[in-house]
Amino acid sequence: MKGILNDLRRGLWSENPTFRIMIGLCPTLAVTTSAINGMSMGLATTFVLVCSSALISLLKNLIPDKVRIPSFIIIIATFVTIVDLFMNALLPDLHRVLGLFIPLIVVNCIVLGRAEAYASKMPVINSIFDGLGMGLGFTWALTLLGSIREILGAGSIFGKQLLPEGTPTLGIMGLPPGAFITLGILMALMNMIAARQNKVS
Repeated sequence: MKGILNDLRRGLWSENPTFRIMIGLCPTLAVTTSAINGMSMGLATTFVLVCSSALISLLKNLIPDKVRIPSFIIIIATFVTIVDLFMNALLPDLHRVLGLFIPLIVVNCIVLGRAEAYASKMPVINSIFDGLGMGLGFTWALTLLGSIREILGAGSIFGKQLLPEGTPTLGIMGLPPGAFITLGILMALMNMIAARQNKVS
């Protein structure tokens, strides 16, 4: 049980894909113009991570080593297609905003990396919790990034207006440079927190 909880916690903090490992940064920078966009992208990736990790772990002894990576991509692409069709049918406006970045989950370094480094070697339960931890870590990182950019750039969060009409906002936060600036500041804060934790321990 302790090992499973460690699998879950790893992605949330110590090996957070966005702030610690710095992978999957294309969607991180592109879709986090608002909190809802960041959260939706994170949850879609979490679904793919959990389902593909579980199936790859189940089939790891049946997949020949020579076709390991292509097999992983086919499994991942299956779950990405499910997410893509589901969002297109039920959440068309959100699907239109996220656009190409939903299909690109297939080649997201987080998903393929966990399949190769973890799910292909570990039991199903551990793989599920590893995928869940990495996915939720990615989700909270994108939601935080999107929330900050939305508040500073539009004066709202999750589409709800926070600041009074006419309050000056930072238009740059809705642009790519705003994503880089916000990500850099958040990474610096996380490094400071991690450094203090290491000193205490």
